[in-house]
Amino acid sequence: MISLAGRDILHAWGKFVFTGVGLGLLIGVTLTMAGVYRGMVDDAKVLLDNSGADLWVVQQDTLGPYAESSSVYDDTYRTILGMDGVARAANVTYLTMQVRKGDSDVRAMVVGITPGGQGEPGQPGYLVAGRQITRGHYEAVADFATGFKLGDRIRIRRNGYTVVGLTRRMVSSGGDPMVFIPLKDAQEAQFLKDNDAIVRQRARTAVNPALNRPGVPGLLDAVIASQSTNPYVNAILVQIKPGRNPDQVAEPIRRWKRLTVYTRAQMEVILIGKLIATSAKQIAMFLVILAIVTAAIVAFIIYTMTMGKIREIAVLKLIGTRNRTIAGMILQQAMALGVIGFVVGKVAATFWAPIFPKYVLLEPGDAVRGFAVVMAICVLASVLAIRAALKIDPAEAISG
Repeated sequence: MISLAGRDILHAWGKFVFTGVGLGLLIGVTLTMAGVYRGMVDDAKVLLDNSGADLWVVQQDTLGPYAESSSVYDDTYRTILGMDGVARAANVTYLTMQVRKGDSDVRAMVVGITPGGQGEPGQPGYLVAGRQITRGHYEAVADFATGFKLGDRIRIRRNGYTVVGLTRRMVSSGGDPMVFIPLKDAQEAQFLKDNDAIVRQRARTAVNPALNRPGVPGLLDAVIASQSTNPYVNAILVQIKPGRNPDQVAEPIRRWKRLTVYTRAQMEVILIGKLIATSAKQIAMFLVILAIVTAAIVAFIIYTMTMGKIREIAVLKLIGTRNRTIAGMILQQAMALGVIGFVVGKVAATFWAPIFPKYVLLEPGDAVRGFAVVMAICVLASVLAIRAALKIDPAEAISG
């Protein structure tokens, strides 16, 4: 039975291999779609890993800095530092925007961090080149995916920054590369108004009768000065002391500071279960559609190949070949087609995955499951061809 299927394949091996390659490209697309979803989940986990935090302190009744807007006073971290179980705490801001370099721009997540040494919450975990931010203004550390190089001058809002360090795999949950700048600069950039808006706001303030009261000198100047500053951050990243339970450390902060605190497990639920849930469902729909299309194509190919050998199958029946042997031949051809298609698809997906703008993660487990699904599809798709072959009349071998 094995030699019978093999001889038939060798008889028209070019057509068979070419068909397998075409099927393989479709399987490669399916594996890539699964890799896109895995990449989105990995980006979310990498975002949490790179923050270096055990707890995320955000505005009350919000989902945190990644999935929803959050504003917390920037001096709150000092009181959190004094709470039981807290080892480190640092302010951080997040702003997704276009970062300009010369005449071009790059979509990136701008992260405002407190300049300091490695290991502080929010700091880039490691650098592939250069150094960390040490000054309070106009220095930046960029992810390698931005295309920036050491010494490049980039522009964020009205200010220019010098790239002093490069890191890798520091991305947002959406896959945008990160650019780190000093916290004060990030606070200014996040709420920066254009010059005309500032002039109009100051004029509106100046004509306010409540701010020009006699006997209250300096009140107007104080209000105008306060409008030029931003006392808010998006979140406070907290590292807890070794051996402490995150939930136990978080509870007093929630109770006494009237803030929402998320642990690592809770943030994963928000990012994966809420932020990318819609994209995950969309990818799942594509995978189902691709599986149906693959099954239909394999069924059509095997059926066409079987119908092209009506006379040969009739001869086999005429000389007494059992139906089980004929069915086995068709089944083996379908499975051989699936093996060729899967190998071509896996190689193609591995080759083109790095070219995608977003991270594509091809996991071995997905490849194993994908192979099992392809084999199952080939087996089911061969049923139609087997039924057609078993209905062939042996008389076809001697007819016209």
